[in-house]
Amino acid sequence: MAVAAGASRPRALRRDKSSCVRPRVLVRSHVARRRADAQFAGAAEGRVTDIPELSLTAVKLSHDSTGAKYLHLAREDTNNLFSVQFRTTPLDSTGVPHVLEHTVLCGSQKYPCRDPFFKMLNRSLSTFMNAFTASDYTLYPFSTQNPKDFQNLLSVYLDATFFPCLRELDFWQEGWRLEHENPRDPQTPLTFKGVVFNEMKGAFTDKERIFSQHLQNRLLPDHTYSVISGGHPLCIPDLTWEQLKQFHATHYHPSNARFFTYGNFPLEQHLRQIHEEALSKFEKIKPNTAVPTQKPWDKPREFQITCGPDALAADSSKQTTVGVGFLLPDITDTFEAFTLNLLSSLLISGPNSPFYKALIESGLGTDFSPDVGYNGSTREAYFSVGLQGVAEQDVQAVRDIIDRTIEEVLQKGFEDDQIEALLHKIEIQMKHQSVSFGLTLTSYVAPCWNHDGDPVELLKLGSQVARFRQCLRENPEFLQEKVKRYFKNNPHKLTLSMKPDDKYFEKQTQKETEKLKQKIDCLSPKDKRQIYEKGLELQTQQSKPQDTSCLPALKVSDIEPTIPLTHLEVALAAGETPVQYCAQPTNGVVYFRAFCSLHTLPEELRPYVPLFCSVLTKLGCGLLDYRQQAQQIELKTGGMAASPHVIPDGTHLDVYEQGVLFSSFCLDRNLPDMMQLWGEMFHSPCFEEEEYFRVLVTMSAQELSNGVPDSGHLYAMVRAGRTLTPAGDLQETFSGMDQGKIPVKLMKRMMGMSDIGQVLRKLPRITKHVLNRDNMRCSVNAMPQQMSLAEKEVEKFVQNVGRSKAEWKPGHLSVVEKPAPSGSSGSTHISGPRVLRKLITDPTFKPHQMKTHFLLPFPVNHVGECVRTAPYTDPDHASLKVLARLMTAKFLHTEIREKGGAYGAGARLGRDGMFTFYSYRDPHSTETLQSFAKAVDWAKAGRFTQQDIDEAKLSVFASVDAPVPPSDRGLDHFLYGLSDELKQVHREQLFAVNHDSLVAVSDKYLGVGRGTRGLALLGPENAKIAKDPSWIVR
Repeated sequence: MAVAAGASRPRALRRDKSSCVRPRVLVRSHVARRRADAQFAGAAEGRVTDIPELSLTAVKLSHDSTGAKYLHLAREDTNNLFSVQFRTTPLDSTGVPHVLEHTVLCGSQKYPCRDPFFKMLNRSLSTFMNAFTASDYTLYPFSTQNPKDFQNLLSVYLDATFFPCLRELDFWQEGWRLEHENPRDPQTPLTFKGVVFNEMKGAFTDKERIFSQHLQNRLLPDHTYSVISGGHPLCIPDLTWEQLKQFHATHYHPSNARFFTYGNFPLEQHLRQIHEEALSKFEKIKPNTAVPTQKPWDKPREFQITCGPDALAADSSKQTTVGVGFLLPDITDTFEAFTLNLLSSLLISGPNSPFYKALIESGLGTDFSPDVGYNGSTREAYFSVGLQGVAEQDVQAVRDIIDRTIEEVLQKGFEDDQIEALLHKIEIQMKHQSVSFGLTLTSYVAPCWNHDGDPVELLKLGSQVARFRQCLRENPEFLQEKVKRYFKNNPHKLTLSMKPDDKYFEKQTQKETEKLKQKIDCLSPKDKRQIYEKGLELQTQQSKPQDTSCLPALKVSDIEPTIPLTHLEVALAAGETPVQYCAQPTNGVVYFRAFCSLHTLPEELRPYVPLFCSVLTKLGCGLLDYRQQAQQIELKTGGMAASPHVIPDGTHLDVYEQGVLFSSFCLDRNLPDMMQLWGEMFHSPCFEEEEYFRVLVTMSAQELSNGVPDSGHLYAMVRAGRTLTPAGDLQETFSGMDQGKIPVKLMKRMMGMSDIGQVLRKLPRITKHVLNRDNMRCSVNAMPQQMSLAEKEVEKFVQNVGRSKAEWKPGHLSVVEKPAPSGSSGSTHISGPRVLRKLITDPTFKPHQMKTHFLLPFPVNHVGECVRTAPYTDPDHASLKVLARLMTAKFLHTEIREKGGAYGAGARLGRDGMFTFYSYRDPHSTETLQSFAKAVDWAKAGRFTQQDIDEAKLSVFASVDAPVPPSDRGLDHFLYGLSDELKQVHREQLFAVNHDSLVAVSDKYLGVGRGTRGLALLGPENAKIAKDPSWIVR
């Protein structure tokens, strides 16, 4: 479950399946429309529209007796999606729509067991299940490839949203409650608890979140956008159970609902089930949920706010953020919204854009201010631009630059190539296929449809592009006129500045303490006794075994016993470089990857590999400077990227491959240009632009620092595994807190360097080890008819890549050559020569325990514990994978989330054999580590049933069988050396997991003194840990 900061912006449209023919589903859609008169109580607004650019057909319906709106997008895609959306417009910051989003999923009339939503995660093969609270709507989506599963989940979602139990104890658990620190001891102090309460405490440690929230609240102050729909931690305790039930009664009604389905399942079945299980039980009402238009200002306004200091900041005097926001028109004017979204990209995206040149390259700040650009998630959109990491005395200079840049755009306009690059980006996004296309579409149409805009018009991207081109032809000043109207002459303009306050977190804690005292002072002795008794009742309920027999479920026998084979062909380019070709329905897009081994890289250069990857495609190459390079990448490709990889060996925990993955994609007509760009980057990368290099380092460091509050559990998990395998240390070098990807603290140190050239001069040394063909392998995914061109271009690229100039100095490391599976080794789906991978091992390595506490000024914790277990091919790996899901669903969720109030917690097994426990936005720390230990005792004692095991297997297979887009098929073989035969063996090992094997691996690996483990914690000061000398405190 997730909540938007204010609201999340719609993501860019991405295509999924490649069919360019009219979907077969359309025939069924017509039939369904005729029959909907009986089952959907009439199609008062029935409209069928082909949208060929997205290979789909839209069917728009309206339900006569309730007024419910319905949109079906028929498409030849097996990953079918459903969502229901309600317009939720709170007028206070108690978080009522967010708490309601959590509470409706805690049980319903038909499914009264506690928490059916989380129970269904383990009774389904869903590819996605979640719920989202935005500023003015709440969305409940799920997706699955299984028709029976779709009906099961639809039934649970319909009953949850329209007929929830909304029990008081569920409100207490999910929203907020007063409870004794130890619920069993009435002498311990009363405190605030609750999942949403702790979630939002964690959310407001994020200074980007604080700024974005205030920007929306201040720019749109007249109605629902002036409050925090997710809830403010100091206001959440004002929400009552009665108010929650009343909000549901007025907002969760079919007359205020929008239903969305997507995929290749028949529409008729969806309509019948939705009508019978929900809509037939309601009559039409007039929901009073509309958002009125914001009254425009007659003059600009200014506000100043504060936030907590950045604990990782390189320069404590440069932590101010300033942004300027402009109110834009109603998002239901789809073409105007489309135009302004494009205009926003032209203004801020990439080094050729005016605001990037003027602000980012000014050196006054570290990165754009949060929520930069066009935001179309509110009824009236807005645009904002500014800088973060600014010295307080430079705030006015930033404001002056913004005004001056607007004037310059009015004078100069935009270059044709900039506009073409942007329109090319839309074209390739429409063709590029993601497996979550249905989810992307429902998220894309939700804001506009929420305010009665036409979602079908929104999807007609082809006609919008054509109209945009026509407007530019007819009026060369078309875009400048928009800039003049909406930016230059717009009095509805907000300047928001945010500066750090060293006592910010202290003040927040003080306010929470005062709020708590205020609540406690109002309590009578009877109230206090009731709170104690309710706390015990809640604990009893949380600990009681649940009867889930009312819930629908798939069976393990519903899982496909075998995986489909992906046919691969391996050929040698330039006589020695292996290239894997995978013919797929990629819809005219070619996907290229190259993996270059790092096994010869000296250890002192390792920390700089993430930085090298980050800047390689951004500093220029050949005869192109960095601006020209960026323009060519935008014009000719869908993006070019390099990323460091640590790839575990499937058979041994202490063996791994290290390297850099280069990846890109393009329209087939642009393949020669894309390969030429790669050729120039490999042959003559540019590492000379010192000033621009500083800009890139500064932006990366700021981005990483901002991401820590939201990704703390990931950093904790990486740190916890650091000393357990040789790959763990490298993984933390590439993606951890101390050095990390891009090394968080290292990058922050670089920001403050007077001579950043000393870092830049290290990068050409890395090129000698990486940018050569001696240790390279390539892969191409494309349509069969594109393969001959692809072979020709890859051959030309490889021939022009130089040989290695680096010498292998082994030191304490050893290289192990390992062939990947091929036709000659028995794989029926792979033809051609074998790929030889160069793996690394360290004979001197010995795993050992390490416990680290990173002190950060958060009011919540992120906890990670890692245990070294078994590699992928070991049958125990399959048992441990099922055990992780079993522990999460049957023990950790209850103990850490429901009882402890953490936003999230669980266990998972990585491909590298690391078994990891984690918690996220957790009010506890050492208690959570105790819960991890109790989970092991629970598993060793075998306190789970065959039904529990089957549910865990369903959850595992939902992940194992998640849909793979055409662009990524064959990637497991290319990167990990995993053939479909090896994956099938692992599949059979998963099926074979039983009660005995689960108890056995619990004891063998997870028991005290069995497996070597590491612990890590990110969070506030901790008295217990401070006294324990076994912990390293950073």
